[in-house]
Amino acid sequence: MGMFDVADKQETLREAYAQATVHVSAATIKLVKEGKSPKGDIVENARIAATMAAKKTSEIIPYCHPIPIDYIKIDVNLKESTIEVQTYVKTVWKTGVEMEALTAASVAALTVYDMLKPVDESMSIGQVTLIKKSGGLKSFQEKYTKALKAAVVVVSDSASKGERQDKTGKVATELIQQNGFAVEHYKILPDDAALIQAELKQLCDSQKVDLIVTCGGTGLGPRDVTTEATQKVIEREVRGVSEAIRAYGQKRTPLSMLSRGVCGVRGKTVIVNLPGSPKAVSECLTALFPGISHVYKMIEGHGH
Repeated sequence: MGMFDVADKQETLREAYAQATVHVSAATIKLVKEGKSPKGDIVENARIAATMAAKKTSEIIPYCHPIPIDYIKIDVNLKESTIEVQTYVKTVWKTGVEMEALTAASVAALTVYDMLKPVDESMSIGQVTLIKKSGGLKSFQEKYTKALKAAVVVVSDSASKGERQDKTGKVATELIQQNGFAVEHYKILPDDAALIQAELKQLCDSQKVDLIVTCGGTGLGPRDVTTEATQKVIEREVRGVSEAIRAYGQKRTPLSMLSRGVCGVRGKTVIVNLPGSPKAVSECLTALFPGISHVYKMIEGHGH
């Protein structure tokens, strides 16, 4: 048990809103509005305490990750017999900020309690509530009325000859299935450009699969020809996908930049080139999903 491993997660915009309520007497509210509370400015001190608490949440809550916080907003509202603290926290990171927002609201309420306890023995802290949170990759998951079909093509001389067992294609198949695609085709080919082109065309034009993932043949070796074969098959290149895959990989290994894989569309089929190692394929598919799924709505003419 302990902190969750978020090393493989992607950074996305994440936001959280929380609220804490302190119940006080009407006389205490009047005292605060008149600036006569014995320990100073309640509102300003609550804001400062909440801001500090949000930034130090990982030091207070054992299993929270230390995260960069991009923005904090604290509102303190004086009602008829309550003091309400509303917190908003924003970050671009791998994990959410609901605990930061909740901690900020809680500490602000405790600060109000501490500052007013000499004058109000009936005071109590009410609910501390997460009002809303947003962000993360789940917010980009697409829903379709039809099942999306995928194919995995492993390009390897040794695997095609049976000299080694293919593990890369199995990793790709499992991860693609986990992201909602039915893998209906799996094939191992040698590093032969003509064979690769023919296979890709058949999958696009005859079987009409929605996604083709190739594994292997994207490097700079003398037999690495998958990229060239793919470029002759696709009708439109989608450079942002291959750039995102390399950018994600480069943060984990300095060798990612040597991959020449491309992504493109033929008809209504998306073709994505991935490297040949199981670890690299796992990382690349983590970067690929769920964003790549949105392309099918665009292909159908629905835009963004």
